[in-house]
Amino acid sequence: VGDEAEAVDVVVLGGAGPEFGYAALNRAFGHLQRGARLVAMHRNLYWRTADGLQLDAGAFLAGLEKAARTEAEVTGKPSPAFFEAALARLGAGPDEALMVGDDIESDVLAAQRAGLTGVLVRTGKYLPETHRSASGRPDHVIDSFADLPVLLGASAQQEL
Repeated sequence: VGDEAEAVDVVVLGGAGPEFGYAALNRAFGHLQRGARLVAMHRNLYWRTADGLQLDAGAFLAGLEKAARTEAEVTGKPSPAFFEAALARLGAGPDEALMVGDDIESDVLAAQRAGLTGVLVRTGKYLPETHRSASGRPDHVIDSFADLPVLLGASAQQEL
């Protein structure tokens, strides 16, 4: 986000690193009030770092949307366009792909809504309470990414 006097057409919200603070958030809010569009890379509320779970940009995005009375155009997960673009790049259909993720809403259930098989992995930012209160159920749940070959082998056997 540039100087407040600049004419800004779009505010892009990516990750929430250490430089992301009140001043930057308030500048973005000012640009939104003056008519700038809001584009977000994702809606993730938190992520896991070496220091544990920390807030991510989605937590701030919700506040900006509410305060500026606007809705962000989300270009990454959980946007259906994100999954469609990935499938197009891979040359695969949704029935040929699966999404493995540690975020049940933005990774797994969003992929399932796009027609992919959703696999929740109990690592990274996985929290049992988030799993229990989710808006849906994953197709599969594994304890580790290392368990994926067994899951894929079982799926291949079922197709035979």
